[in-house]
Amino acid sequence: MKVSDLIGSRKEVFSITEETSVHQAAQYLREKQVRSVGVTNAGGKLAGVISHSDISDKVAAENKCPAWMKASDIMTRELVTVTPEMTLEDCLRLMEQNTIFHLIVLDERQEFLGMLSVSDILRVVASDEKARADLLESFIFPPR
Repeated sequence: MKVSDLIGSRKEVFSITEETSVHQAAQYLREKQVRSVGVTNAGGKLAGVISHSDISDKVAAENKCPAWMKASDIMTRELVTVTPEMTLEDCLRLMEQNTIFHLIVLDERQEFLGMLSVSDILRVVASDEKARADLLESFIFPPR
């Protein structure tokens, strides 16, 4: 199965702008019930990503005010991207290699098509409860 098979049916791509306050970003994540969101620049191009972890690690843990900070202040700029033609197995391997839970999906023109989460992949790859639990366990507790 390819990335396009999984994200092709999505109706909305979740994103905010670099100028969005971190407080508004956190509210957006909660409202959309997602753990990560793309951040676009003034030209509408993807510039980074903000996740729950970014807000927790870079704002809450440092006792900073989310209302005074912009998304651009805390977003992750080094992005791991995939194309719609990549297989889900390759995506899972990339996540494991980079210790991340989301991948950015870009088309051939580098347009932002959305994000792929480890949960998305696990739902497809692991068809029964036992396989899903085993796969999740191996992702969370990788062999050393």
